[in-house]
Amino acid sequence: MSGIGAGAAPPRAALFDLDGTLINSEPRSVAVWSKLLSARGVPHDGTLLRAFMGRRGPDVLAERPDLFPGVSFDQLVAEMRVHMMDPDIPPVEQLPESVAFLHRLHARGVPFALVTSAGRDWAEIALDQLGVLGMFAGLVTAGDVTVGKPDPEGYLSGAGILGHDPEHIVVFEDTPAGVRAGKSAGMRVVGITTTHPADELTRADLVVDHLTEVDWPHVPRRHRSG
Repeated sequence: MSGIGAGAAPPRAALFDLDGTLINSEPRSVAVWSKLLSARGVPHDGTLLRAFMGRRGPDVLAERPDLFPGVSFDQLVAEMRVHMMDPDIPPVEQLPESVAFLHRLHARGVPFALVTSAGRDWAEIALDQLGVLGMFAGLVTAGDVTVGKPDPEGYLSGAGILGHDPEHIVVFEDTPAGVRAGKSAGMRVVGITTTHPADELTRADLVVDHLTEVDWPHVPRRHRSG
């Protein structure tokens, strides 16, 4: 088990990202964005595709208005739904170690909530399919915030749901944007290497390959701000 040093406030609650942390859906999302960009004749590479990971689509597109000038996000969503039906789109995979970790925290009476860049419908479906929806104290989804990750708004809203100060909350994330959001909210962050290598998650207080490696409640805090 991976633990953390002394001197930090003991963790009392947790906030989880969804895609890439509890389920492995990022390969599917990246493939859909790639198909959309290709269908519209927009040049792209891995760097651009990875920019969408862990973030709300509108936030990324607001930074890159050159990608789809004059096209509404609703239109893009409609096109993406068509591409999702392509037979070569990677399936969404469960992360059994993450599910086991949720069960462990729940059995110990540790409250937790979800903070995701995905929509509420998808979040509820995904958690229900994992059999853990009822364990969550609440959900903060894409439509619940004015600014998405890496802004800390979502995680601060999650803290409000849990009723704990940020220093007592641990965030579990798989992307640099999510790690930055958690750290900016004043929380400890555990990075999981589902979608990004460890050297891209260096702002996290702890980086693991699977959440079952985390020795709760011994979660360390880096002695610097994120």
